[in-house]
Amino acid sequence: MRRLTGLLLAATVAAAGCGRTVNPADWTVTIEPIALPAAPGSNSPQLTTSSRGTILSWIELAGGNAGGNASLKFAERTGSGWTAPRTIVSGSDWFLSWADVPSVIRLDNGTLVANFLPATDARVEAYDLHLTYSKDEGKTWAPSFKPHSDGTTTQHGFASLVQMPGAGLGVMWLDGRDIATSTDFAGGNMAVRFAQFDANWKQTADMQVDGKVCECCPTSAVVTDDGVLTAFRDRDDNEIRDIHVSRLENGKWTAPVPVHKDNWEIYACPVNGAMLSARGRTVAAAWFTVKNDQGQAYAAFSNDAGRTWGTPIRLDDAGSTGRVDIELLENGRAVATWIEFVNQRSELRLRLVDPGSARSPAITVSERPANGYPRLTRQGNELILAWTESAGEDASVLKTAIARLP
Repeated sequence: MRRLTGLLLAATVAAAGCGRTVNPADWTVTIEPIALPAAPGSNSPQLTTSSRGTILSWIELAGGNAGGNASLKFAERTGSGWTAPRTIVSGSDWFLSWADVPSVIRLDNGTLVANFLPATDARVEAYDLHLTYSKDEGKTWAPSFKPHSDGTTTQHGFASLVQMPGAGLGVMWLDGRDIATSTDFAGGNMAVRFAQFDANWKQTADMQVDGKVCECCPTSAVVTDDGVLTAFRDRDDNEIRDIHVSRLENGKWTAPVPVHKDNWEIYACPVNGAMLSARGRTVAAAWFTVKNDQGQAYAAFSNDAGRTWGTPIRLDDAGSTGRVDIELLENGRAVATWIEFVNQRSELRLRLVDPGSARSPAITVSERPANGYPRLTRQGNELILAWTESAGEDASVLKTAIARLP
């Protein structure tokens, strides 16, 4: 197994500090690997950041065997690296997918919240969304519970967890109950649903956001100064599957609107969701689409909490397989990641983008990304990255790195 330093380019690309305004062509960062105490075969990384710092979570398989016991683990970023991993929950009946990934977040009151996906019928890829929480830094966890009560044997996943304004937890997920109960010859539709829990874990909301969406593209959710904003891949009656957003206003979700009208007509799910990042009323979005039979990754900015969006900025240079992420900086610019497809191989890349459409040159983070969604977050002056990397035939390893913002 090669060392990470042999796989990363100590690249230069743009250097803008957290709030400095410089020419994107002069923006420069260096990718620095961080040792991670995760067992071989670990996968499905997620990164979340709160005022208390950054949490990395992942799935670890007993003996690296996909048919064995699975555990959801997490570690926290410190000045000297990652803390020792802690196990949240384990099971032998989970639905495991590189596309549908559990996560762990910290609420404002210090409570840790995690989600995981026990299978209900593996033959039809049916599973439930379970939540659990810890009030003692992950030493013990509450019995799990579900945000949905439909009781159908179908998909409940691709969840996004957010701290609700004031207090409590918000959860977005893809829900297949209509598919399970529909008598329509064409079958039912996948929906996006939302649930809310107060500070005492009483469920206070369970509602539909959009009744017809793509079946397996991840959701994303952020909190703006105007409230919660969520993104997902919509699906219309003509099989146009573009990224849409909806806002929670006065206890109701607004009619979904497209981030951009790509008019991508596709008759199957591309397994590529959007990602959002928000600061105040400024929001950045990154997503994947296909134009002229070529995969492309884009970013766009909104200055009004997602009501309207600026001109899309292309992220990739020659072609992309998507799997994007994005993080806003204080100066209104954003750093985005995507999978570039070049010379018949994939590379994980990163670059700075500006609302005025300027881009920095691209940094190659990894030349061997494996299946999965690379993740990006920011803590102070650090960009933190996590991804799964190929490590030989049928083998992979979880990697993390940082890029320091001056």
